[in-house]
Amino acid sequence: MCASIQYSVPEEKKHGSLVSNVLKDLKLGVGELSARRAQLVSQSSKQYFHLDTQSGNLLINDKIDREALCGQTEPCLLLLQIVLEDPLEFYSIDIRIEDVNDHSPRFSKKEFDLEVPENVPRNMKLPLESARDEDLGENTIQNYSLSPSEHFKLGVENNTDGSIYVDLIVEKALDREKEPFFGLTLMAVDGGIPQRTGTVKINIKVLDSNDNSPHFTQSEYKVRLKENSPRDTLVTKVEAKDLDFGSNAEIKYSFHRVPDEVLGLFHLNEITGEITVLGKLDYEKETNYDMSIKATDGGGLSGHCKVFMGIEDVNDNAPEVSIISLKNIIPEDSPLETVVALFSVRDKDSGDNGKTACSVEMTLPFVLKATKNNFYQLVIQTPLDREKVSEYNVTITAIDRGSPRLTSTSIIHIQISDVNDNSPIFEKSLFEMKLQENNIPGLLLGSIYAVDLDTDQNGMVTYSILPGDIGTSPAASYISINSETGNMYALRSLDYEQIKDFRITVRATDGGTPPLSSDAFVRVVVLDENDNAPFFLYPLQNSTSPCNELLPKMAEADYLITKVVAVDGDSGQNSWLTYEILKATDPGLFSIGTQNGEVKTRRPLTERDSSKQRLVIAVKDNGVPPQTSTAMLNILLVDGFSDPYLKVVDVHQQDPEDEGTLTMYLVICLASVSFVFLLCIASFVGIKMCKKDHGSSFIVAPPHFPPAIPENCSDSQSGSLSRNYPYDVCLTNGTLSSEFRFLRPLIPVFSVADPNIPVNQRISSSSQEISDSVINKEEKNKVQASLTEDAAPRSGGPGCTVNQAIGANANSGQNDWLSYQ
Repeated sequence: MCASIQYSVPEEKKHGSLVSNVLKDLKLGVGELSARRAQLVSQSSKQYFHLDTQSGNLLINDKIDREALCGQTEPCLLLLQIVLEDPLEFYSIDIRIEDVNDHSPRFSKKEFDLEVPENVPRNMKLPLESARDEDLGENTIQNYSLSPSEHFKLGVENNTDGSIYVDLIVEKALDREKEPFFGLTLMAVDGGIPQRTGTVKINIKVLDSNDNSPHFTQSEYKVRLKENSPRDTLVTKVEAKDLDFGSNAEIKYSFHRVPDEVLGLFHLNEITGEITVLGKLDYEKETNYDMSIKATDGGGLSGHCKVFMGIEDVNDNAPEVSIISLKNIIPEDSPLETVVALFSVRDKDSGDNGKTACSVEMTLPFVLKATKNNFYQLVIQTPLDREKVSEYNVTITAIDRGSPRLTSTSIIHIQISDVNDNSPIFEKSLFEMKLQENNIPGLLLGSIYAVDLDTDQNGMVTYSILPGDIGTSPAASYISINSETGNMYALRSLDYEQIKDFRITVRATDGGTPPLSSDAFVRVVVLDENDNAPFFLYPLQNSTSPCNELLPKMAEADYLITKVVAVDGDSGQNSWLTYEILKATDPGLFSIGTQNGEVKTRRPLTERDSSKQRLVIAVKDNGVPPQTSTAMLNILLVDGFSDPYLKVVDVHQQDPEDEGTLTMYLVICLASVSFVFLLCIASFVGIKMCKKDHGSSFIVAPPHFPPAIPENCSDSQSGSLSRNYPYDVCLTNGTLSSEFRFLRPLIPVFSVADPNIPVNQRISSSSQEISDSVINKEEKNKVQASLTEDAAPRSGGPGCTVNQAIGANANSGQNDWLSYQ
């Protein structure tokens, strides 16, 4: 609080008149008032002055009437304060309002009527009501003058409070019979320049003799009265007595020499002397009243007394909140202790009734800090977050300490401006989108969305795809994104068989400074489409050579001929394959497994069945629409398979990991079968060569025959059976197994061995002939051997050896054990 500065200014100055320049008195530089946000604070409800913060001039804002502002109070002061911020400083300014002679003396009545008894003594004073001049000092009433009269003269008395009392003094004895009436003129003159005057006419009526005047029981009455007392409240009662009789003893009470303000506030009953409240009393305007009461009897004599009335304050004024400085919009990242508002609180009451306290809601992020002279600062207490609360209505509550306590509120509206403190947030961290393969470029995959809690530019989100590779190509060559909407588009047609799924990273960036961003992953799943037809692995349709399968004519129903194998490049149900026979030479002869592709016979073969059967096999996937492929299979019916119970090689086909692995396995199996087949051929060729060179060295354990040949056994030379026996050799092709079988003769043959020919020679001869037949028939996969043996007797006894059949198997171990029947 800095020292106070005093100025004086005459009343009735025009608007805009200069009072003084405060820069020099405050020792401030030019522009400092504006920079420090200077505020002129007045304690009056009306702003009479204005401070120009640029020039420092203190100007009159409104015309000042000193009498209306201060009445008769001297000096008349207006208290102002200049408040400077950063740092906070207060300067008190006392402006004294100087009086000018703008009012004329004025009497309360135009005429004064006096009744004077004729026996009034000389030099008796008859009090007259003084004129009132609202001006002060030299401008108020300085003198009175009376029109010339030989019976009366004017007596003027100066009171200690500066007021002038006027008395009419009887200078000469009165005679009612000579002069019952006197008319005088009283003039009041002030000391202003130019002088102003006021006059009143005095009518004096001379009465009959009344030698006793009224006398009050108390010369002074002291009363205490609370402000805001209701109308007709009794203040006090004055009483006077007159010793005269009759009309001279009838007393009437009246106010004497009191201001008009008192006449408007109090009422005096002229008969009873009771003083009651007439108007509204206000302690803040006047704290006490002094009034003179006059008692007049019927003869015109009067007596006087004084009433001193003190007004007691009550708590009838609520505190007033005056906003001096306010920041309506503050950024959400404002530091703590930032001053948002500066205001003052004033209560017109006095004592405890005028003491105030201020508060705001505890839940708000603001707090009040008290400074000097009932000034308060509203500062930030906790961090602000616009995304939670974008604006505040701060209610400032001021309460006094009176009884009952009075409160007042003032609401400050504060808006929180946004800063870029929130990153965009995706709905989820991983988005999954599905795309059908063979799509059209530019197809909309889907949309991603991120939310930024900030507003305006800070909340505008743009989307982009981060650099990355999908295989050997950049991700941006597969997918594009709309930077504003987040819509994602496929830039090229995708193939499920090449790319089943891939993942890209999408970034959402806001428009703040600096920009904030967040990332999310987008997984694109390529859905399979039935765009691949099944492909036959066996029989392979490479148009090089037809695929032939051999079928023994002795095969029974449900005989497994071969197995058709096909694959489909698609996945899921698009790769589920079903097999069927579209066309066949004999549709009722063959069947195929719908799921496994095994080709089997439906019934036993007959002589009428064609030796060459052709099947057209179709494989169909389960896609929509389904894809179909066909293959042609030739089946050759052959004779001479000797043993239907030969062990068939069980091929265990593993599920391939992919098409290349399955093809490799099939090639290995085919190579193995070919190798075993060639090994068997080479073995028989070797046996034949050894027989030619060392025919006698081929030893085979002779069978054990009975010691005697039965009588019914005859020489084969005399038999009727043919000596040529046909045998069939079946070589399977493409079934992942190779078999070399000696089957039993199609027609049973019985022969008795020639005793002149060794058994081992006959066996070797037979084996050699069979090997030659196999070699000569290799390319056609069908060998017929004619073995010439001695004819057996037409009838042979038990135990007679007819012939010996030899079979070979390419397997090993238990798998090469052969049985004959």
